[in-house]
Amino acid sequence: MSVALFEPFTLRSVTVPNRVWMAPMCQYSAEPAGPRAGVATDWHFAHYAARAAGGTGLIVQEATAVSPEGRISPFDLGIWNDTQVGELRRITRFLKDQGTVPGIQLGHAGRKASTDRIWLGAGPVGPEGHGWLPSAPSPLAFDEGYPVPHELTAEEIRAVVGQFADAARRALAAGYEAIEIHGAHGYLIGEFLSPYSNRRTDAYGGSFENRTRLALDIVDAVRGVWPEELPLLFRISATDWLDADSWTADDTVRLAALLKEHGVDVLDVSSGGNAPRARIPVGPGYQVPFAARVKAESTLQVAAVGLITEPEQAEKILANGEADAVLLGRELLRDPHWARRAARELGAEIRTPVQYQRA
Repeated sequence: MSVALFEPFTLRSVTVPNRVWMAPMCQYSAEPAGPRAGVATDWHFAHYAARAAGGTGLIVQEATAVSPEGRISPFDLGIWNDTQVGELRRITRFLKDQGTVPGIQLGHAGRKASTDRIWLGAGPVGPEGHGWLPSAPSPLAFDEGYPVPHELTAEEIRAVVGQFADAARRALAAGYEAIEIHGAHGYLIGEFLSPYSNRRTDAYGGSFENRTRLALDIVDAVRGVWPEELPLLFRISATDWLDADSWTADDTVRLAALLKEHGVDVLDVSSGGNAPRARIPVGPGYQVPFAARVKAESTLQVAAVGLITEPEQAEKILANGEADAVLLGRELLRDPHWARRAARELGAEIRTPVQYQRA
């Protein structure tokens, strides 16, 4: 009997060996300033190498900023200069050697930028903590205690689009085989999508067409420099979890069709993050129905994420046709060898590093 979780998945010219994928999770472990700001460290190498050795099919590297001011925290990875590319190449080379597809999430944090490391509370930091004034579609603070962000001009928006394209070029030079554009969790692209955070009255605000303009412009810019034979993913928050004047599951389905037309191969379906006090019914697989709806109502392939922790649970999601792959986050922090354990429990074959075969 075949096991869906361990069937290969071909995206354009890239074949992912299984459908256990690692979701992007910031490590907050780069230098915050100076010539090595945003550069990957030994921690990043060891972190991603362990999950590759553990059998993960595709690793989507943590949100990697397209500009210094696009970082979520001063301690985030960046890909806005060539010094950063050199250290990232070390990571991608090892992942490929293990049979894992190296992916990278390109992002800009928007009004949620310039915050502290998560274990220090993740609150906003100022210049004394290597911080800066965030920018956003509209001058609306994310929450109490957060600064009112700078409202981007049309010229500055076009510059951000160019930064994503430049980051994609560097991602290719660094050896990545998949790019994910971060349009979720209330960061810059998601802020533009939602009328909750986008109050503009120009070509980037108001109607659905205007609010999705930045997302599609970035997809076009990235697809324009990213090789045709390599896959492009897009991460979305399927809903803001608010009652009105916000981004909804209906909007997500509508956008999915447009993303497919513009060259996106997989929609990574998450939710929330744009409103600090949204009521979210968190539970095992709580976001899977959103992925299932996109899969049922569009032709775009989808990946499901959100409290997927058990092998049988993941297998059922795929076997039922609710998603094409699953992304694990915190569970892979707890168990770097989750894919290997899942294969054993489900009776599937999985590649094992020769150094571990005697075990």
